[in-house]
Amino acid sequence: MTKDETHGSDGPDRDPEVVARFVEQFAAQLVEAGMPRMPARIFAALLASDAGALTSAELGERLRVSPAAVSGAVRYLTQQHMVTREREPGTRRDIFRVHSNQWYEALGARDSVLKRWENAMREGVANLGENTPAGRRLAETLAFFEFVQGELAGMMDRWRIHREALFGDHTR
Repeated sequence: MTKDETHGSDGPDRDPEVVARFVEQFAAQLVEAGMPRMPARIFAALLASDAGALTSAELGERLRVSPAAVSGAVRYLTQQHMVTREREPGTRRDIFRVHSNQWYEALGARDSVLKRWENAMREGVANLGENTPAGRRLAETLAFFEFVQGELAGMMDRWRIHREALFGDHTR
């Protein structure tokens, strides 16, 4: 495989300034939505790379940031299931990859978080009393989380079908 096929270069037809502008604009939108700035920039840079994968050094070079900044950001992104860490074959270098279905994976990972929140709300209702104002608030929050959980499962199933119709089942 050439460097273009794995990671690194985005091909001869790409204007690096246009790519950098997209990365910064999309990262700013992610920051407005609550994502920390450096993980937002790293995520946007990975999305904008043709291979969807870059090494720490490549990310640092593209974004003009230190290795420590990259390290902290990719740690955050891997914990959020937005980026995967892979080992470059034959080396000790890690590659950070965003997959075309990364949003699906990240949203699917929220399932366990919602379940933990449901359990906490259920316990809160029991402990605070379902007839108290706080207990009613927690019960409504619990009902919302249960509703979202049920809708999320169906939505994810519908997305898989829709995605396959649009892109086939070979994309990753």
